[in-house]
Amino acid sequence: MRRFVAGMLAVLMLAAVGCARGPGAGPKDEMVIRMNIGTNPPSLDPRVTTGLPEAHVEIALFEGLMRLDERGNPIPGAAERYEVNEDATVFTFYLRDGLKWSNGDPLTAEDFVWSWKSTLNPLLASEYAYQLYYIKGAEEMNTFTSDPKWENASDEEIQAEFDRLAENFGAVALDPKTLQVTLIAPTPYFLSLTAFHTYYPVHRPSVEANPEGWFRNPETLVGNGPFKLVSWTEKDKVVVEKNPNYWGADEVKLDKIEFYLVEEESTATTMFENGELDIVESGVNTAELDRLKEQYPNELKILPDLGIYYYLLNVEKEPLNDKRVRQALALAIDREAIVTQITKGGQIPAYALVPPGIPEGDGDFRQNGGDYFKQDVEKARQLLAEAGFPGGQGFPTLTILYNTSEAHQRIAEAIQEMWKNNLGIDVKLTNQEWGVYLDSRSTGDYEIARAGWIGDYIDPMTFIDMFVTGGGNNDTNWGHPEYDALVAQAKRTADQAERFKAMHDAEKILMDEMPIIPIYFYTRVVMVDEKVKGWTMPLTSPLNLRDAWIEK
Repeated sequence: MRRFVAGMLAVLMLAAVGCARGPGAGPKDEMVIRMNIGTNPPSLDPRVTTGLPEAHVEIALFEGLMRLDERGNPIPGAAERYEVNEDATVFTFYLRDGLKWSNGDPLTAEDFVWSWKSTLNPLLASEYAYQLYYIKGAEEMNTFTSDPKWENASDEEIQAEFDRLAENFGAVALDPKTLQVTLIAPTPYFLSLTAFHTYYPVHRPSVEANPEGWFRNPETLVGNGPFKLVSWTEKDKVVVEKNPNYWGADEVKLDKIEFYLVEEESTATTMFENGELDIVESGVNTAELDRLKEQYPNELKILPDLGIYYYLLNVEKEPLNDKRVRQALALAIDREAIVTQITKGGQIPAYALVPPGIPEGDGDFRQNGGDYFKQDVEKARQLLAEAGFPGGQGFPTLTILYNTSEAHQRIAEAIQEMWKNNLGIDVKLTNQEWGVYLDSRSTGDYEIARAGWIGDYIDPMTFIDMFVTGGGNNDTNWGHPEYDALVAQAKRTADQAERFKAMHDAEKILMDEMPIIPIYFYTRVVMVDEKVKGWTMPLTSPLNLRDAWIEK
């Protein structure tokens, strides 16, 4: 999942909940939590979104078959129970009695099947459709248009072929309350995936009535989560209120959540200090971190995370099409200086893709794999010279793109200076609003771009499979047949030793080819008012306020 703000405070990913220094205000003492998510969501359609800001809102509006507890373990959500066959390739989910959409319509197993199929439809062009490829038939349904023979096909022809392939889809509604899912291979983290937003159901009548904008209107954004949409004012806030038709409505204590869209870290931090925000999920001011630690020891929290802050390199842009240039840029960055002098939130310098914290047998995947490189300015200069740019001579001025954030700016300025001092090259900096920035990345309209990724489940694959050739979240334009084969092997084998070896081998290729530059592994730095209780921050999940309340 793409991280919005990462610079400083561990790039705050998840945040917690909070009530303000003066409890969340509202008519008749409504219990309201006000949280900053840092930017305007480009969408609230869980089939197509990829970023953390929108995920914080979506987890309030929707719910999967399973949900995650405070430790990140899957527990029953829309499904009250499940069964699994002996080889763990067939899951049967039994939905709760009387499930309803927020508008009162009955919610059935077929709603999940239709939603997953619609995500896989190539006409939707969901970047996250690959998260469904574990289900039999899903990949074929989503990728058949990559065959050149479909290049000039009409939408009607594509839809007809999709419908034909969908007849073999491994997700089937056996009856209104029973959903059977057949996987292509045992997948240890499949239950956790069913709590992920790509697996949320969407309300078919609303989607079909307004395919492009159903998620922007409270009347047509029909969900099945603990809250429902009240209003969405761009560049201001998204407001949700308790959903009385949610199966667990009696467990939901909050009346409303107000998601603020403040991009400036200094403004968001000041709002928290003034009692105007209860949570700063995105926007703790890096420049003020030392003071905030001292002044708010109970509100400021630095916690473990499962994510990486990195730079994307567009390998179709010269001279980034030369591996030696990419390696030189990576070796010339002082990551220790970045985490100790800029971010200051306990982040760990990254010399690989997969962060620590993922078990592998009796050990840890990162510890077992080790570091693939270290800062080495002399070697970086040598590589740049071999690529035809001795001392940086003749090297074109490239541009670093980042989404608007004071934290990202400070990191980019530091790297700009390091490359100037260590390699003799100049780069420019440019920032864009979150939605525009995502478009620039996905269309390849950049040279170097800031990026962040939070694991969607606790397994190396949530990082490794991002960079397969043509992958929905691979914005580098890089591809490698051997890498692709190793990822496919890891996804299809039931032998855990073979699976982990394939993922280590794939990561080694990625770090040699260097289409991305790892910078640091995230921690979570959040500010939460002490009056807020019951919030959860699962390691791979957005902030969840389902069970939160304000202690008066």
